[in-house]
Amino acid sequence: MPLKILFIGDVVGSPGRKIVGQVLPRLIRRWDLGLVVCNAENSAGGSGMTARCHEELVDAGVDVFTLGDHIYRKDEVFALFEQTNRLLKPANFPPEAPGEESAIVEARDGTPVGVFTLLGRTFMKPVDCPFRAADRLLEQMARNARVIIVDFHAEATSDKQLLGRYLDGRVTAVLGTHTHVATADEQILPHGTAYQTDVGMTGPHDSILGRRYDRVLAATLTCVPHYFEVATGDPRLNGALIEVDPDSGRAQSIVRVAINHTEAQRLLTDAT
Repeated sequence: MPLKILFIGDVVGSPGRKIVGQVLPRLIRRWDLGLVVCNAENSAGGSGMTARCHEELVDAGVDVFTLGDHIYRKDEVFALFEQTNRLLKPANFPPEAPGEESAIVEARDGTPVGVFTLLGRTFMKPVDCPFRAADRLLEQMARNARVIIVDFHAEATSDKQLLGRYLDGRVTAVLGTHTHVATADEQILPHGTAYQTDVGMTGPHDSILGRRYDRVLAATLTCVPHYFEVATGDPRLNGALIEVDPDSGRAQSIVRVAINHTEAQRLLTDAT
């Protein structure tokens, strides 16, 4: 039986958390999901993570969390690092940076699954080489997990594509986050790695990357700083559903996931 893993793209604010809370429990049962991984670095008001956000998403069924460049925006995250080893910092951050750099967790069928996240370097804060960090972690995980999911939180599509090719055949999936816009290039690479340049945003799509477009437009036109409030309209859950051979760690399929408000309501009212 293949192992089914759902990766949820950047959860933005309360609209993102709400739609995850509404539909994820249904998806776990309907799709027989073995593991749910979620990028939640924007879950608290659009930037960072708090204890409340973490609790809501865990209650919905998220098993492992990846974070990115906004990881330390909320002070509450430091206490969370003391409470769980399933909240992951970018593995190419300095060793002194708080947080776990990887996790190996059991899927619901008992399969060990390795998870880690990396930060890109183009148009991003200075960090260590993501390629070398991946090499280091894969050497550590080799004896303990064949199924390995990588979140590449990066700006440049070329960087994401390059890492996908670099890790093809060595990990189960390389899934991009950060740009909040889903790409239409989901595929199985030649050596068995599932890949998508960006899985998209889970949150309000009547927005500019999850923020009120009137605020973003005003700041752009006037050069006067405005607070970019999280928008509310058109909430969607975006991500990727991967089927994996648990024995080899190779991906068998990858499907884009895009659930809008209408589909969410249908899931909630469907008795099956």
